[in-house]
Amino acid sequence: MAAPSTGPAASSWPRARETARRAGLRPLPAVALPLAETLGRTLAEPLTALTDLPAFDTSAMDGWAVAGPGPWRVAGRVLAGRVEVAPLADGAAVEIATGAQLPPGATAVLRREHGRTDGTLLRDHGPQPLTTGQDVRPRGQECRRGETLLPGGTPVGPSVLGLAAACGHDRLAVRRRPVVELLVLGDELLSTGVPGPGLVRDALGPLLPPWLQAAGAEVADVRAVRDDYGMLRDALRHSTADVVVTTGGTAAGPVDFLHRALAEAGARLLVDGVAVRPGHPMLLAELPQSGPSRSEPAGTRHLVGLPGNPLAAVAGTVTLALPLLHARSGRALGAPVLAPAAVVLPGHSVDTRLLPVRHTAAGVVPLAFDGPAMLRGLARADALAVVPPGGAAAGDPVELLEGP
Repeated sequence: MAAPSTGPAASSWPRARETARRAGLRPLPAVALPLAETLGRTLAEPLTALTDLPAFDTSAMDGWAVAGPGPWRVAGRVLAGRVEVAPLADGAAVEIATGAQLPPGATAVLRREHGRTDGTLLRDHGPQPLTTGQDVRPRGQECRRGETLLPGGTPVGPSVLGLAAACGHDRLAVRRRPVVELLVLGDELLSTGVPGPGLVRDALGPLLPPWLQAAGAEVADVRAVRDDYGMLRDALRHSTADVVVTTGGTAAGPVDFLHRALAEAGARLLVDGVAVRPGHPMLLAELPQSGPSRSEPAGTRHLVGLPGNPLAAVAGTVTLALPLLHARSGRALGAPVLAPAAVVLPGHSVDTRLLPVRHTAAGVVPLAFDGPAMLRGLARADALAVVPPGGAAAGDPVELLEGP
């Protein structure tokens, strides 16, 4: 029998994600940093080219730069890094390396494997006659100086760093990372060793920071907090993080103190329960300013309360934490990633379901071990499929939420 719905007070899954995204629509300030310090951050402004790419006509292959029709008389060599290159007269050729500047007057590059020379004359023995411009990268082929290459809001990955360097940048304007403090709640949690009776290993302390960092966050602290109301209240009161993420304590059990602590702190609940399985007792709250953060505008500090079960906590992370962090990082909202269901994907009767799946040639297939407390299915998964209420039939497109 299906578990009962979260009830009419719970937000729908799409509405909860949109609420989290809108809560973060005040991006953090921009900072200019050296390229090496920008990986994982977000462009605060468009990336523009400071030069043509390539900046000069370039050989795309090792071989000979030639002028006019062959055969050609060979004289000299041009290597990459040569600043001044002598012009070629019609009927002349010069040996050239990949990436080297093409001499003025050159009309094409003859690949080394297609050329034959007797020491004086070079002839074309390629499968097709040499054409004007062959194996030449003309100046500005990739971009022109001043051209916009990437929009603001683009995450800075390795390829963005390479492009920025290639077109002349030493520094980039990027958003400050949202600082996250992760509070792992529970007396039953062990940080090391094999769990015993009544005790379990903390899986979320190691699991969640990479998900948060991939969304642009700086995880400043991961801290265990016992099941004690005063300790939780003080942890919230003294935190200066942009986003506090908690695990556990979101339901109504005897040691679930999070709602009470938020009320005493003067927080404003934005989401209190989501119609999603697993993870429905998740929440999002706007925190009052604290300590040095008082200089920040009101409404810029938040708490994301995740359930304590591991897969349920991941569901809460992709539902509330990631949209909030993407928005606070200034990242542009991307189009949903869709894939067909290869088989029937079982769903909840009235709630959205987040289901670990793997890619196959026919589409995505569900994985076993998908209970709220389980991680075995997630560890083998390529993504979480967003299964609508009632499930998805084979062939139906489903949204995929991919991990870091």
